[in-house]
Amino acid sequence: MYAVVGCSECSNLWIIEGRSETTQCPRCGSRKAYEKRKKFVETDDAAHARDVRASMLANRQGEGEAFAKLDSFAALEDDVADGVVDDAEYLEESGLDVAEVEAAGDRDPRGPSRSGSKKEIVEGALEALDEPTEDEVVDYAAERGVDAAYVRDALEKLTRRGVVSESRGRYRLL
Repeated sequence: MYAVVGCSECSNLWIIEGRSETTQCPRCGSRKAYEKRKKFVETDDAAHARDVRASMLANRQGEGEAFAKLDSFAALEDDVADGVVDDAEYLEESGLDVAEVEAAGDRDPRGPSRSGSKKEIVEGALEALDEPTEDEVVDYAAERGVDAAYVRDALEKLTRRGVVSESRGRYRLL
């Protein structure tokens, strides 16, 4: 059993399935006994209850005439199910190569194997490499999409802050 009910506090309309002792308005939260709620229609068909509620909402907004020209929700759902275009078909009809689009989606836009921020990559190089030179850190970061100027600047800042030590051209984390 489905019922289209209304709230006397906020005028909300909703559908209730079954018959509980009390109902709560999903908009304002007011609770009332099921029997005290205004029931506009009671039916065994969920689609019919949806159609009635939608019609009432359309009438409230002055669109009742336009709504009357539409099919029921069940018919609209069938129309949509039949007319859905999948992604591959849409891309092909747009003149795009589906395989290339999928491959592009799999690529990381930041570079082939970049993970983390630029600073994290520089620090990761210092952790992964055993007392690397500046050039080794630059190469490590460049493989992950970080430019050399950023790496050199980051090494200088990390050294000034005391996070990294530099001795004879070799760096290590402290």
